[in-house]
Amino acid sequence: MQVAPNRKPPRIEYLRVENFRALRSVEFKELTPLTALLGPNGSGKSTVFDVFNFLSECFQFGLRHAWDRRGKGKELRTRGQDGPVTIEIKYREQLGQPVITYHLAIAEGAKGPTVAEEWLQWKRGQRGRPFRFLDYKNGQGRVVTGEMPDESDQRVEKPLRSPDLIAVSTLGQLAEHPRVAALREFITDWYVSYLSIDDTRGQPEAGPQERLSKTGDNLPNVIQYLNEQHPEQLEAIFDLLRRRVPRLEKVLSEAMPDGRLLLQIKDAPFEQPVLSRFASDGTLKLLAYLTVLNHPSPPQFIGIEEPENFLHPRLLPELAEECRAATVRSQILATTHSPFFLNGLRPEEVRVLYRDDHGYTQALRAADIDGVQEFMAAGASLGHLWLEGRLGAGDPLVNQGAPLSPGPGR
Repeated sequence: MQVAPNRKPPRIEYLRVENFRALRSVEFKELTPLTALLGPNGSGKSTVFDVFNFLSECFQFGLRHAWDRRGKGKELRTRGQDGPVTIEIKYREQLGQPVITYHLAIAEGAKGPTVAEEWLQWKRGQRGRPFRFLDYKNGQGRVVTGEMPDESDQRVEKPLRSPDLIAVSTLGQLAEHPRVAALREFITDWYVSYLSIDDTRGQPEAGPQERLSKTGDNLPNVIQYLNEQHPEQLEAIFDLLRRRVPRLEKVLSEAMPDGRLLLQIKDAPFEQPVLSRFASDGTLKLLAYLTVLNHPSPPQFIGIEEPENFLHPRLLPELAEECRAATVRSQILATTHSPFFLNGLRPEEVRVLYRDDHGYTQALRAADIDGVQEFMAAGASLGHLWLEGRLGAGDPLVNQGAPLSPGPGR
């Protein structure tokens, strides 16, 4: 699903998760177009990140695939809990459109995972109650057809072939359910990055590919695609890269006689380029990020885990600004341990995660922590406040990362 240049992408404004590993019950309100998750090791950042990846895999490959590769219910469900794994998001298809709530609850039976409950609801006007225009349990349910489903519209019974099928993913393939289809296209378009520098150094089969894979193993193919289809955009990406990597001149993606693609990095003082396997880790990682963020048709949701790895600290505030600029066409979620990346962010964009006394993940919005707004107004930067312990949470050496005292946003 590609968003037209003059059209805003869908925005997730709220996330609630229950019984997903350490996420016994956690919610994120007032999510911003750029959101960063901050916290000590083991606080649950990667788990929240994986919620989006899990949902994406459910829509791309099916519930059973996503469930089984995470160890099934034994490993995925929160320890000591027997309720369903629940994910609920609230989003707008466009700015000014009604808020739509998507609720997905997954149980596990003798034959594997089942969709215990799944529904979509919205409220068309300012008055009245929200109503569900898709409502399913264990493969049985109803859906309202049409462009703008209304409570007075007829609900059509449409049983699914199996209780492990996700109704939005299945019915969203039909033109008669445009609101359902819009959510399906949105989620299947998500890009949740698990970038591997070793993978970016590979030599894949030649052939242009539009989108970067989660691991980055097709980076040469994407460079080839951009060079053939969008050379001006590729040059703009190289220009950004040159500003951040001294002496870099250009990146080449050339086909070899055996049909593989070879990615090469050329420095300005030298005539011969360097093979990507000998190039800097940071150069390749920054190239991959810039390729995703500045793509002619970027994913509508981009997840980046610990962007600071392999990058010079002084590049991180600029990368944060690159992420913010990209939110014109995408929503971005990042996890980080870097005060330098935080220095490029605003308090309302940062969620501080910690584990409570029972071992479950909790979250605070940095803007709601006592004193943060006053420090920022006085000229402080968020990363320095975090290093000084002013956030009161997220410090692995103090109180196991939990807040020292409740803030107003708890």
